[in-house]
Amino acid sequence: MVRGALIDRRSFMRAAGVAFASTLSARGAFALERSDAVYASGYRAPDGTFGLALMSEQGAFVAQIDLPGRVHGLCYSVTTGMTVAFARRPGTFAMAIDSHERTNPVILTSVDGRHFYGHGCFSPDGRRLYASENDFEGNRGVIGVYDADDGFRRIAEFDAYGIGTHDLSVSDDGTMLIAANGGIETRPEFGRTKLNLDRMEPSLALIDANDGRLIEKHTLPDRLRQLSTRHISLAANGAIWFACQYEGPRNDLPPLIGHFSKGEDLQFVDLPDEITAGLANYVGAIAVNRQRGLVGATSPKGGLAVTLDAKSGRVIERTRLPDAAGIAAGGHDFVVSSYRGNFGSVHLPVAFDQHIARLSQPA
Repeated sequence: MVRGALIDRRSFMRAAGVAFASTLSARGAFALERSDAVYASGYRAPDGTFGLALMSEQGAFVAQIDLPGRVHGLCYSVTTGMTVAFARRPGTFAMAIDSHERTNPVILTSVDGRHFYGHGCFSPDGRRLYASENDFEGNRGVIGVYDADDGFRRIAEFDAYGIGTHDLSVSDDGTMLIAANGGIETRPEFGRTKLNLDRMEPSLALIDANDGRLIEKHTLPDRLRQLSTRHISLAANGAIWFACQYEGPRNDLPPLIGHFSKGEDLQFVDLPDEITAGLANYVGAIAVNRQRGLVGATSPKGGLAVTLDAKSGRVIERTRLPDAAGIAAGGHDFVVSSYRGNFGSVHLPVAFDQHIARLSQPA
């Protein structure tokens, strides 16, 4: 086992405490003991109900928690042990779960005129939760700010400086939020219909986490206006990796993965045409493995998972996986899930949702 991974499991158990361990079934406790790391993912069960699964790196269930509906992205605070699962766009609920067992799960409901966009992040101290939300009357993305110490009470709202705000992350020092503004207009009465594909405005915004002030904003050139900037993952050196979904002609081969740092321009990775074509113009999730210097990406439409060298951008591995969905750093490279029930090297009788959260220190 990788030593860093052992530290991850132990840090999770220290955060979870005796109360959490006592709730595990014998099978779950055994899976946790053998695990290099702990992960969370939303899933749909065969009977149509939804839940949150805590998984071992080997693909065994550690615990399962009922959810009121389908979720999309998740975030975890290693400081407090809280996990929040966000409803799939245009959902209006999020669920906060305390692995310390100090409190019952908390259901967050979006305020009037807003819905969740499926993602959020904790401040490093775990005291604030930031959620990407849609101000659908104002046709703008916003960031809801919630007090995790006070029952996740909504205490502020920041402008996200774009529309279609999707993924959201925070710098390691907690001073800066990173918003992936996909640039696509939606309204809840139209469900998931995209209303402005001819006039999209994708961007990536850096925002002061204390007062919501815009630090800098990166827009895409006109030729890439239909390239929706959707998901982000941070490297240890401060580089922000982003993944895109293209809404233009199917035969185009646009860049789908890139990176930048504060004060620098966007840089796209020059992927081989066969990789871009294999990703089917749609990267659904991206993750950085900090210890290994790797970047991983998945495409459910293309049924492909790829691993890149973070320094050179070179493709070092590609794996065919129908309906490839979530990806997160593992002990060696990455753990990948699928809508068909794959998690790592095993297949399970559930449909995992699009994202995986690693419940431990970042790898």
